[in-house]
Amino acid sequence: MLVWESSSLRRYGVLVAVLSTLPLTGCMVGPDFSTPAAATAPHYVPVDGILPEGTANDPQWWRGFNDPVLDKLISLAYRNNLTLQQAGVHVLQARAELAAAVGELYPQQQAISASYVDSVQSKASPTHIPGADTHIQDLSLGLSASWEIDFWGKYRRAIQAQNAVFLGSIDAYDAALVSLTSSVAQIYIAIRTLQEQIAVANANVAAQQESLRIATVQFNSGQTSQLDVEQAQTQLNITQATLPTLRAQLMTQKDALAVLLGLTPDKISPLLGDGGSIPMAPAAVSVGIPKDLLRMRPDVKQAEQEAAAQCAQLGVAKAQLYPALSLSGTFGFESSNSNGSSLGDLFKWSSHTVSIGPSLQIPIFNYGQLTNQVRAQDAAFEQSILNYQNVVLKAQQEVQDAIAAYVEAQNSVRVLIAANASAKQSVKLAMIRYVDGASDYTTVLNAEQAQLQVQNSLASAQGQVPTALVQLYAALGGGWQIAKGHDVVPDNIKADMAKRTNWGGLLTPQAHAAPADEGAHIQQSYAPDW
Repeated sequence: MLVWESSSLRRYGVLVAVLSTLPLTGCMVGPDFSTPAAATAPHYVPVDGILPEGTANDPQWWRGFNDPVLDKLISLAYRNNLTLQQAGVHVLQARAELAAAVGELYPQQQAISASYVDSVQSKASPTHIPGADTHIQDLSLGLSASWEIDFWGKYRRAIQAQNAVFLGSIDAYDAALVSLTSSVAQIYIAIRTLQEQIAVANANVAAQQESLRIATVQFNSGQTSQLDVEQAQTQLNITQATLPTLRAQLMTQKDALAVLLGLTPDKISPLLGDGGSIPMAPAAVSVGIPKDLLRMRPDVKQAEQEAAAQCAQLGVAKAQLYPALSLSGTFGFESSNSNGSSLGDLFKWSSHTVSIGPSLQIPIFNYGQLTNQVRAQDAAFEQSILNYQNVVLKAQQEVQDAIAAYVEAQNSVRVLIAANASAKQSVKLAMIRYVDGASDYTTVLNAEQAQLQVQNSLASAQGQVPTALVQLYAALGGGWQIAKGHDVVPDNIKADMAKRTNWGGLLTPQAHAAPADEGAHIQQSYAPDW
């Protein structure tokens, strides 16, 4: 390191001014990021010749079910879900880490130091007299700083990487919101479906109890054998046995809903009310085109930001291959009581000291190691590109699967409605023939079994239609728009964090909201909030 010392800073003003402009005039090594190319189909494949058409632009898709209870549950989940709040706090963490990365553009090492030394200097004499030693006192106070000039863009690339991480955290929050709204709706539909299946089972229990009564009357009058009674009793018991399993499944779904709403299980039944029907899917559904997924699905945007972060990290690794130019300096005051001086002279201008100078570090012996670090980062960047392309493909798969499930569930409902009508008529006719003695009880038994199976399948299929539609909306990336205009972290959580830590202005929504221009936060963060 080259060091010059002087009693004046003026002669170094030009040197400092020139070196301080290097971050502005220097280059940034490494590739600049651009969104990777990804395969997207021109349109979705119709299922049975059916394909919902139009533009997919329904940010609050759950309102299409016209179910006030579902609307209320979604609202509660948005306000109370702990996983979503955790994702929101992670946005604050990423924002603080971005501000910390920006701080690397300023002197990386700064320190204020002070020292006091009291030494004893003995006189070398055969007639040395104790107490005649000389006490030398030295006092110093100074400020030192070291600044690595970001000539190759190492720190600016690191800021780009952290900015992408920050933007990715916002996308992760939006993805969590998509998952939350979808999960709440699917669990609510499952609850209503199970309630319908329980109602179906209870209705069949009541019908089979009447069949048992008729079989008993027939047996007591001597018209049939006890076999008919036992068969009727067996079928009744089998149907009754389905109820505990259905009730257990219903409780499981309610407990899962409680977690999503951030509530205890005892709060769920009052929210659901005494009863309700399975939500009806709206008549019109729009899916748009596959390219819409690139701007609508938060997980696709998150994968893009992960690739952007890795691209910037590759630039950081490449910058390590080049010489590092640093500027170090100290300024302070020194005083001593020796040579007629006094410790009180510490703050006199004549006691000040200055040292300033550049240093240059060139990687030589570890160049191979740094080169392999670049290769590792390049491989990581390529993996992130492949991951982005894979996420885009999976997004199209999920939409296509949901379209097929939605269309085919509707087909199943239509068939099962007709089957249910036939099953009801079969039970009536079988019972008439049995009472008239035209057939044995086996005919009634088979008809009742078929009716229970058909009605249970119909209830399940009626739940699959809205469930598939919810999955379709989630696959299209709908739901995260509910957070627009709202902060990602509730006020009570920010208040608790502010009590523990000085967050400066970072807790304000403007400081951690997603910018319209994704590069805006980099420029904004060049003035870190201390």
